[in-house]
Amino acid sequence: MIQQHSVSWFEIPTTDINRAQKFYETILDIEMVPMNFPSMQMRMFPVQDPMGGGISGALTHAPEFYQPQQNGVLVYLNANPDVQLVLDRIEAAGGKIVVPKTEVSPEIGYMAVFIDSEGNRVALHSIPVS
Repeated sequence: MIQQHSVSWFEIPTTDINRAQKFYETILDIEMVPMNFPSMQMRMFPVQDPMGGGISGALTHAPEFYQPQQNGVLVYLNANPDVQLVLDRIEAAGGKIVVPKTEVSPEIGYMAVFIDSEGNRVALHSIPVS
């Protein structure tokens, strides 16, 4: 069966979940939602309709399960309306830009890559403005 979305959930590991929460809330200008379980602390990225097919994810703190990294899967966070607005906050918040705002194509929009406060490699994407 072909799904509407190829991703349904993602998790970004943290060493210090409070520092990571502050970092992402600062760069994305959002308020994250705490979700804690006995074996894992989480801070969920807000989404309009989490049960209606909205795609989201969370910062996680579960050191025995996984650690932050700069290799492997690359998650692209929604940076609409403009990747540059998010990039402008990254270094002051404790991150590092590794690929500046780059046009993928006029139809697809722009992307960028950064290292977050925890040492994860994460990407941004914004769709073209019509």
